[in-house]
Amino acid sequence: MTGYRRAPAAAAAAVLTALAGLTGCSDDDTPASVASKAASLASQGADVFASATAEVGERFDDIKNGVDVKDDVKVGTPTSTGGRAEVEVTAANTGDSQKSFLVQVDFTDGDGNFLDAVAVTVSDVAAGASGTATARSNRDLSGEVKAEVGRAVRY
Repeated sequence: MTGYRRAPAAAAAAVLTALAGLTGCSDDDTPASVASKAASLASQGADVFASATAEVGERFDDIKNGVDVKDDVKVGTPTSTGGRAEVEVTAANTGDSQKSFLVQVDFTDGDGNFLDAVAVTVSDVAAGASGTATARSNRDLSGEVKAEVGRAVRY
């Protein structure tokens, strides 16, 4: 699950951002206080990752007898609406009866660092057909945003 391996990268990015932002510190700042501020920002980045993936994980935990169909699901190119990233999700039902899909979409930045994760349902797709849904990030995302399927189940 590629999105889960990005937490250290997100935390590292937060630390680097913190260090870059702390260059204008006052004379009262010690190396220890600067390090503490950087660690706090890194922790916030890890908290965003943990919160997003926990919520998505709960949705997947509710699915019983789901079949892993990650290869049957594709995402388009993300766009931005009001600051939030949106992407079209297409699920192909290769089964022999109508099914629904639960899809985790991972949003990353241009360097592959984790930004957000959402779960979207593609409902009632006929056998041999494809269905679509729109995944929307939980929060505003800026800069270059990419999307990929983190996992998908058919049920």
